[in-house]
Amino acid sequence: MIPIRRRHLALLTATALALTSAGAGVAHAEVPPDAPEQLSNGDFSAGVSPWFSYGTGTLDAADGRLCTTVPGGSANPWDAGIGQDGVRLNAGAEYRLGFDVSAIPGAAVKAVLQLGSAPYTTYAAVGATAGSESTRVGQTFTVPDDNPAAQLIFQVGGSAAEQRICLDNVSLRGGEVAPPYQPDTGPRVRVNQVGYLPGGPKNATVVTEATDALRWELRSAAGAVVASGESTTHGVDAASGQHVQTVDFSAYRTPGTGYTLVADGETSHPFDISGDRYDRLRADSLQFFYAQRSGIPIDGDLIGAEYARPAGHVGVAPNQGDTEVSCQPGVCDYSLDVRGGWYDAGDHGKYVVNGGIATYQLLNTFERTKTAETADGGAALGDATLRVPERGNGVPDVLDEARWELEFLLRMQVPAGRPLAGMAHHKIHDRNWTGLPLAPHEDPQPRELHPPSTAATLNLAAVAAQCARLFAPYDAAFAARCGTAARTAYAAAKAHPASYASAADGTGGGAYDDTSVTDEFYWAAVELYLTTGKKSYLDDLAASPHHGGDVFAAGGAFGWQSVAALGRLDLATVPNGLPAAEKARIRASVTEAADRYLAALRAEAYGLPLPADAGSYVWGSNSTVVNNAIVLATAFDLTRNATYRDGAVQAMDYLLGRNALNMSYVTGWGEQHARNQHSRIFAHQLDPNLPNPPAGSLAGGPNAALQDPYAAQLLAGCKPMFCYVDDINSYATNEVAINWNSALAWLASFLADQGDAGAVPAQSCAATYQVHGGWPDGFNTQVTIRNTGTSAVNGWTVRYAFTGDQKVEQAWTAQVSQSGATVTARNLAYNGKIPPGGSITFGLLGKAGTLANPAPNLITLNGAACTLP
Repeated sequence: MIPIRRRHLALLTATALALTSAGAGVAHAEVPPDAPEQLSNGDFSAGVSPWFSYGTGTLDAADGRLCTTVPGGSANPWDAGIGQDGVRLNAGAEYRLGFDVSAIPGAAVKAVLQLGSAPYTTYAAVGATAGSESTRVGQTFTVPDDNPAAQLIFQVGGSAAEQRICLDNVSLRGGEVAPPYQPDTGPRVRVNQVGYLPGGPKNATVVTEATDALRWELRSAAGAVVASGESTTHGVDAASGQHVQTVDFSAYRTPGTGYTLVADGETSHPFDISGDRYDRLRADSLQFFYAQRSGIPIDGDLIGAEYARPAGHVGVAPNQGDTEVSCQPGVCDYSLDVRGGWYDAGDHGKYVVNGGIATYQLLNTFERTKTAETADGGAALGDATLRVPERGNGVPDVLDEARWELEFLLRMQVPAGRPLAGMAHHKIHDRNWTGLPLAPHEDPQPRELHPPSTAATLNLAAVAAQCARLFAPYDAAFAARCGTAARTAYAAAKAHPASYASAADGTGGGAYDDTSVTDEFYWAAVELYLTTGKKSYLDDLAASPHHGGDVFAAGGAFGWQSVAALGRLDLATVPNGLPAAEKARIRASVTEAADRYLAALRAEAYGLPLPADAGSYVWGSNSTVVNNAIVLATAFDLTRNATYRDGAVQAMDYLLGRNALNMSYVTGWGEQHARNQHSRIFAHQLDPNLPNPPAGSLAGGPNAALQDPYAAQLLAGCKPMFCYVDDINSYATNEVAINWNSALAWLASFLADQGDAGAVPAQSCAATYQVHGGWPDGFNTQVTIRNTGTSAVNGWTVRYAFTGDQKVEQAWTAQVSQSGATVTARNLAYNGKIPPGGSITFGLLGKAGTLANPAPNLITLNGAACTLP
């Protein structure tokens, strides 16, 4: 199981409130002592959750009270606060608010029950002058409006002196007991609400009590029955608790829009059958990263006017970062410019470990275009394919987007001459938790660098090594900078192999703690070996316990805290100098893992590559589904076995609506889709003037552990697949995160490359790539293509890609050009025909560069992959 990160939810009171008690002078009926309690953990017996604070020190409930230190010198009472959100209020109901409070040396404290977003309407305000002895304060009032998610804030700022403030026995009684939560799951026929590929699998799930097979009909948009058949009985689905049957209509392949599936008297949401279903999702899922950028104005002309905003955290008031950020007290004596990068998730923090895997997946999405037959050389990921400011600069846009985070990651490296030089600071975020909603440029919190960690340093080493080989054809200076940073970071991590992030360092941002870093060492060694070809890195990866072991866990192939599989996947796909038998073993381990994920998929009525047990539905379970699907997709790229491709397709069906909740977890995709993900930026649910997350944003997904108070209260007792709610207050089930969207972008790009997903054609050519000589700065290569098919080839184009910074300087018997790392050879006038059994040969002289120069893993003839020795 991939460990999860823990977050607190904080809502910031951003406007001044009246100092008089709401409803003063009005007679109220006495609220019965057994009236429903609307607050959670008001006696703090369960610790501090779900209480939050802003403008204060850390919350502490060690002695059964909630206490914190409030710095002196703030101007207004609302400059610091303690609160709880998600408070349910009923119009016209009587409520009694009561609490015990103390303050040393003494301060005015006011409890405000309010609307949690602009205009922050006050329902009640109860003031007290608190001293060293605890005082009980209370008031009865009537609420004028219904509000299912009001906010209680204790305003504790405005004092000249530092205060130690404690609360206890906080209670709000009255109103009604919240009715049991019943999600609206829509029609009982569950489909991919976006659509299916014509030649791919087409499966649906029917929720029914019927025990006999059901007749189903596929209907066109006009209502005509175009296919029919009988369902397959399944019984009770363990992950959902539902009694279900499944439908397979894969045999129907006619493209069209507005299809519906009818079974058991129910009609599904409409869907399409089309080979271009995932083209826009590839772009949308990648566009998410531009919306998450820090340190740059977001241009509404590129992404939509509703998403435009000023640059965040560039040292312009009220921001206090990120151009000169000091460390936490006692960590370092310097400050760094750590502007840029992506906001990690729903907060404004930036984390090297999560940034590492997200950057890796964007870089790998591009690198796959050099090694996968269906990627067509990467044309769909080239320059001007995304709406980013850098479009038109001659660099593939996905690399431009990855560079925005890479530049930040490089800035997080400890400078030379400082203690722990070459290590990477684990994270940078606000000193205290801020609230929702809060635009980045309006964040007033001081920012802090947190201690360097081995895990962060190795994440930097791995992705900087990737950067060095992938950027080499486009920006040699940046690639060299990445290479230097990677080697420096790896050496620093070896010198400090046990510098771990603290699990307790979770104030103002997620801890992202990790005390097992052998997987990070393996991943970094792999990436450095692939980039440099150096024996020292090969020796390190070969000595790792992960190199020969099973790195693909059943509950999740990989994640930010478990990255060995990233190294394994790259050794299987990126050209390298390993012996043929070792390459075969590594590739076999990928297909063996894919077989296990296929077995899990086939056992599930909703067709996802994830076991049904609660332990598999963790924080970010949707990304687990996607990452397992990436293993399936990679197995297809390695073997051309369509069964693996079909498994990856079915995993996307689950995300786009074929699930127990009948919910597409991708914003803007499907009839019923997630739109209220936990985010300070995209907080439309709290403030109608703000947008929802942009189209293509992936929600975290069902989390059986219910690790936020909103979900814990609403979903108690849920079956794993039902442990999700599309509400901004549920950060444990419904957050956005860069490492979840990077996974979605990889999978969407793979699926977009499959077109109609028809039968995989037999290979009809064989290629050999021979280096006939090499010298320090050059090499001589000969490529031979043999026609193994039954028809003559009339006119040929051969393509392959270098791994890094190699360049063609001279060629013969072919017209040879190079774009980026991709080499294209075309026939000359006299050698364009290759008869069956015949062959052609061309050669070239190349400049070797400074990086590894292995033989390519993919050589295509007229777009089709040739077999290799």
